[in-house]
Parts: sequence; structure tokens; C-alpha cells
Amino acid sequence: MAAENMNKEVVLSVKDLRINFRAYGGLVQAVRGISFDLHRGETLAIVGESGSGKSVSIRAIMGILANNAIIAEGSIMYDGMDLTKLTEDQFHEIRGNRIGLIFQDPLSALNPIMKIGNQITESLRLNRHMKKDEAKKVALELMKSVGIPHAEKRFDQYPFQFSGGMRQRIVIAIALAGDPEILICDEPTTALDVTVQAKILELINQIKKERNLSVIFITHDLGVVANMADRVNVMYAGKVVETGTAEEIFFEPAHPYTWALLNSMPDLHTKDRLEAIPGTPPNMIYPPKGDAFAARNAYAMKIDYEMEPPMFKITDTHAAATWLLHPKAAKNGIEMPAGLKARIERMKRSGALNG
Repeated sequence: MAAENMNKEVVLSVKDLRINFRAYGGLVQAVRGISFDLHRGETLAIVGESGSGKSVSIRAIMGILANNAIIAEGSIMYDGMDLTKLTEDQFHEIRGNRIGLIFQDPLSALNPIMKIGNQITESLRLNRHMKKDEAKKVALELMKSVGIPHAEKRFDQYPFQFSGGMRQRIVIAIALAGDPEILICDEPTTALDVTVQAKILELINQIKKERNLSVIFITHDLGVVANMADRVNVMYAGKVVETGTAEEIFFEPAHPYTWALLNSMPDLHTKDRLEAIPGTPPNMIYPPKGDAFAARNAYAMKIDYEMEPPMFKITDTHAAATWLLHPKAAKNGIEMPAGLKARIERMKRSGALNG
């Protein structure tokens, strides 16, 4: 599936995006030159710990960066427009209308004193200029399409009368109200328990296929996107450190940070305590010299502390920024941890990533 998507039309193209934040201690370099394309009908997952720059990147796409943010360099091309150059008024035509966003916390995303139906119809009337009766009819259809039972009755209820999973379905309905072609999901299942999480992921997948949407899925957990993503970008310290198809990232990971993320992911065979990634992410006011992950990397070499690694091409779709892929380093025979190798073999045997 991923290979097919690579041949499809590019609907969004991010090139060398750099975003800084003014802070009391100096300039925080949150995003440091990321580039990626989103193809029509595909799901691109952007994965990384908190502070890696993934959510900042999508906020730039939506035009909702904080007031202290500076887009220092780069472009975000969509339908012939550079989104980094648009005014707030120009963004109104795109945000919610052509690019939809599902927020992380449905409770804070919804107005607690406004009826659910009114929140959906407000989006329809604003984005699609519908009259009140037409908006209500479409809102009820949207509620039913995202799996809210007894939509007519629940139309006049308030957010507190819904469970966490049902609130997230309402947020999805609002995101779809503008009939977008791109849907951005910013950790949409973090606040939900595992069973509800699986249902929401299934719903997003179903909606993507029905509407031929292009999806950007932001998460800190690789396991969440195992059966959703066509391609995966792994971010660390404001950079994409590994990119590839879902199969390449899960079955043939090349960057030690990706190894660490996969190793910290529980599976049905997990018996011992999970391996946490040691240390903490670097201070991005003063990014470290060399590879930003070096201080936390058990496989770091001397060069990792001195020079930043380039992206080494592995296949036409797979690349990673690690000196371990340099021909000289490869002679040392450093390989991924044995425990991770065993886990990957189990994933292959269980048919993981087959949807």
C-alpha cells in the first residue's frame, strides 16, 4: 500500500521548515529543518516523544502557532499556496474547511455550555455556508456516520453527558463538517482507554477510506499507528531522524532512537519491565553539537558528539540520520538489540501491520 501511495499526487509538501519560539532563556529551536510530502489517500504518522517538534509542525500547517513562534525558514505548500505566508483571514478558508484537525483532548476541544448539535452546525454554517435546517440535517448524518447512536436525541445534549470515546467522535464529526481533504489527528486517543482507543482508530481508518482523505497522525506511541500508517516519520529534537514505510520502520528500523521507541512498546509477550529511554531530551535553546540523541544512545560513537549525521538512504522509501549507517561504522557490526530482534520476529509471525 505504501509503495502505491508514493506514486500518488502530493497534496501537502513541507520543505526545510524551521520554527523557533521566543522564551525568557533565549530562542527555543523547536523544529529544525524538517521536510516531508503527504500523498493523496495515505496516512503519514509522525512519531516522537513530547518536545520532539511533531505537534508544533502540524500547528504551523493549521496556522495556529503561539504568538511567540517564529517561522524562521521553509515552506508548507498546499494547493499552490505557501501556508507560511498566509494571513489569518486567508487561513479561515483553509482551516476546518479544507484541512481538518482532531484535537488530543475532546473535553477541552468542546464548549462545555453549548449543545453538541449546535457545535457541529456552527462549523457547517461557518465553513459550508449552510442554512440552519440544512445544517441540522447534515449534522445528524455526521453524528450517525461517526457512530453516535440515537443522534436525534443526543443532538440537544451537552458534552458532559457523553463518555470520553463519544466526545472524541463528536470532535471527529466537527473536523469532518468542512468536508476536508486533509485530516490531522493530534494524539486523538491519548486520553482514552485501550478498548475505546481501538474503536476510534478503526473509525478514523474507515472515514479515511470512505472519503479518500490524506491523514497526518501525530503520536508518541508507535504501537498506536501499527495498523494505520502507510509511512512513518520518526522525530527527535526538532528533526526527522528516520523515515520509511510502516513495514520498514517496524520490521527494519535503523536509528537507535527508533529501536528505543519500539523497545518501550508493550506487546502480548511482555513479561519483564519495559525498557525506558535513558536520560531526557536536550535543551533546545542550546541544541547539542553532533547527533542530538548521542547522550541517550548506548551505541553512540565519538563522531556522534562532534558532527551531525546526514540522512543515509537505505531504500527508495527508507532513510535514517545515524552514523551507524556509514560504511566505516558498518564494519564494527553494531546491530539492534537482541530483544528487539526477537520482538520484530514475533510481530512478523503474528501478521502485524496486515490491518
